Amino acid sequence: MVETGHVSVIRQMTYQPAERPGAAVETMTFDRLRELNDGGTQRADFHVLALLDAGSGSVTVDFLRHPLEERSAVWIPPGAVHRWDDVAGVAGHLVLFVPTAPVTHATRELVASPDLAAHWRVPDADWPFVATARDHLLVEASAPPENFSAELPQILLSALVARLRPTHSDAGSLPPLFLSFRSDVEAHFREHHDAGYYARALGYAPRTLSRAVQQVTGRTAKAYLVDRIVLEAKRLLAHDRLTAARCAAVLGFPDASNFSVFFRQATGTRPGAWQAAAAVTER
Repeated sequence: MVETGHVSVIRQMTYQPAERPGAAVETMTFDRLRELNDGGTQRADFHVLALLDAGSGSVTVDFLRHPLEERSAVWIPPGAVHRWDDVAGVAGHLVLFVPTAPVTHATRELVASPDLAAHWRVPDADWPFVATARDHLLVEASAPPENFSAELPQILLSALVARLRPTHSDAGSLPPLFLSFRSDVEAHFREHHDAGYYARALGYAPRTLSRAVQQVTGRTAKAYLVDRIVLEAKRLLAHDRLTAARCAAVLGFPDASNFSVFFRQATGTRPGAWQAAAAVTER
């Protein structure tokens, strides 16, 4: 990991493995994380997958704090703002990898999902398989240069991801319409704020789309879209420290007033007030 920029609150991290340039997968222990971690908030352009063998602590991902426990997993996707709050007593390993590292279609689709759970406990029956897949990956990722294969860690990462089965991310069982909608929202939420746009683009009636989204998420298509825009707005306000006017421009609103009305209706708080409260929380 390399620090590439710094603003008042967030550290921007880019993927650049120090020991094996060009490798798509890197591993580290929680001991190494503690050496590098300064307690601040950061955002990376790569995935962070952590498996906890023992201990307890907490991690905050996109403004939600998650308690950590033994035999649990943490998944932080690229772009998510996060902070390791309390990991002094945690033992385990982290796997850092670029989005294209998995080698199978199913695991690449799963990794690309914007709805991956940030934290979940691995079922006891699954843990031996998960731990074995993780340990094999660790061995290959640390092989000496003369025996190192860039491909093997990617293959073993795919096996680990398949074994983990992250919560709420079983793409194979989700309706194709929802998957298409989710993908379109992720690609276009900065330009299109109307759920009807996505229904038309996908060739479905708005009610049909909304039913499909509600079946999976419990929210209407409009609510799902609003939540995604609000999450990005919170990231920009709290960690990039953008003004309401700048947020409006980045997120495709005509002006600061329009954005402020949208944010207040969605959260009950004006952007400036929410930003100030977030700054106090970060201290």
